[in-house]
Amino acid sequence: MEQQLPATEITALLGRGTQFEGKLHFEGRVRIDGVFKGEIQSDDTLVIGDGAEVHAEIEVATVIVRGGIVHGNIRAKTAIEIHAPGKMVGNLHSPSLFIDRGVEFQGSCRMDALDASAASSTSASTGASTSPSSTVSSNTSAGTSASASTAATPGGTNGPKTAKDQVRAAT
Repeated sequence: MEQQLPATEITALLGRGTQFEGKLHFEGRVRIDGVFKGEIQSDDTLVIGDGAEVHAEIEVATVIVRGGIVHGNIRAKTAIEIHAPGKMVGNLHSPSLFIDRGVEFQGSCRMDALDASAASSTSASTGASTSPSSTVSSNTSAGTSASASTAATPGGTNGPKTAKDQVRAAT
C-alpha cells in the first residue's frame, strides 16, 4: 500500500547555494530555496523559501512564496500566497490570492478560475467575457513597498465573486 504524505511534508528541496536551469515537473510538495531559472509545472504545491531567486513561468495548483524573489508569471489553479519579505515581479492568475503587508509586488493579478480549454486551444472564439476579474497594479521603486490583500471565493451559478482590492503604499 502506498502511504499518503502529510500535506506539509516536502517531497523535494532545491536548497540554498544550489542553482538549476530547465523544466521542473513534480508531484507532491516542492520547496525552492536556491536559484531556479526555467519553467515549473505541477498539479501540487510549490513553496518558494526565503533567499530563493526564481526566474520562471509557473503553472501549479498552489504557490506559497515565503520570501525570496520571483520574476515571471504565476498561474495557480487553487491559490497564490505571497508572504513578507517576498518580492514578486510578474502577473498573477488564480481564484484565490493573498499578499501580505510588506511584500513588494510589481505586476497585475486576475482572480477567476483558470480556463484550461482556453489555455490549450488558441483557436477557440468565446466572444465577450462575462466573468469578473480583479486587477492590482503596483510599481514599487525608490524604497517604497506596496501591500495588497485580496480574497476570492468561487460563486455558485453567478461565476466567481471577488473581494475589494486593497493596495497600500508604505513609505
